[in-house]
Amino acid sequence: MPGIDPNKLVIRVMKQEDLERIIEIDEQYTGNRREDYYKRKLEEVLNPAHRVVVSLVAEYDGEVVGFIMGSLFSGEFGIPVGVASLTTIGVDKKFAGRGIGKELFDQFVTNAKAAGIEKIYTRIEWNDIDLLKFLSRAGFTPSTQINLELKV
Repeated sequence: MPGIDPNKLVIRVMKQEDLERIIEIDEQYTGNRREDYYKRKLEEVLNPAHRVVVSLVAEYDGEVVGFIMGSLFSGEFGIPVGVASLTTIGVDKKFAGRGIGKELFDQFVTNAKAAGIEKIYTRIEWNDIDLLKFLSRAGFTPSTQINLELKV
């Protein structure tokens, strides 16, 4: 990893105490403080009924510098078992480009595979070029599914 000491990087299970740093990192990219969204997401991913942990944070020298969140599906919306969704990923801009997102994603995939997941889906804005490049390098390809939208 360029520019960081790999011995100081720890990928670990997300905890409730990580909420504020997750919100701060997300705000660096969105310009919005999405506190309600992340409170709901954390409540979902930290639910003890979820036996497999796929939501993680990256700590560097004791500070949360990145996160990844996802869900495993068990038949919802007709989605077959063995499918996961990557819902959000973020790395503190001070640490961007240093391999932390890749480390988070690789561990996410390892955990998903251990749970019997065979496919991971995600959605992104069509003009988020940096994220599209990251996901392409990670092996994502366009899906055969169509995302539909209805304005109300």
